[in-house]
Amino acid sequence: MMSKDQKLILLNVIFASALVVANVIAGKLVMFSENFIVPAAVVVYAVTFLITDIIHENYGKKQAKQTIIFGFIAQIFASIMILFGQLLPVAPFAQESQTAYETLLGQNARFVLASLAAYLTSQHIDVWIFSMLKKLTHTRLKWLRNNLSTAISQLIDTTVFITIAFIGNVPNIWMMILSQYVIKLGIATLDTPIFYWLTRKNKQTDSVNQPMEATS
Repeated sequence: MMSKDQKLILLNVIFASALVVANVIAGKLVMFSENFIVPAAVVVYAVTFLITDIIHENYGKKQAKQTIIFGFIAQIFASIMILFGQLLPVAPFAQESQTAYETLLGQNARFVLASLAAYLTSQHIDVWIFSMLKKLTHTRLKWLRNNLSTAISQLIDTTVFITIAFIGNVPNIWMMILSQYVIKLGIATLDTPIFYWLTRKNKQTDSVNQPMEATS
């Protein structure tokens, strides 16, 4: 049985991993229908909002913000290591692997900026909205703060990322924003049972967490 601290470490590891994996698989486009074409990353990225909500509910606002900072550092580190790997000299007989590497992992500065800006903005707004709703509802209506905070922050995330990354390059940017947001929202609504399951608390846990929330 894991301790409370071990569970927090595991959640942070999954959070950082999801962010890095989302950036890696973003190059694959998934078509749900003719008008709903999104990067494969949206499926993985939705996990990050669930995890920050779980950490916020169980460990407090301060820990949720710290997780966001850890995730930001993980993204920066991963981007630097991927670029470093791209710049290493490729073996003459493996030139095709270099082309595949650049196709899958190569990121231009505009996409990196869009990703980081959307991440920092949306994740902090998610924490702020969740915190406000938690103060209003206390231990009640967990589904409301989980879903509403994610719905608003996902909209901001999608709008910021697509605007920075694609404005001036795509004919109908608002349709692109709408299609990605609908998919993200659909995925996010499926996590409510998981959120309830992973935020079950006993009285002792609640008494420990209350001071943490008060000092955040």
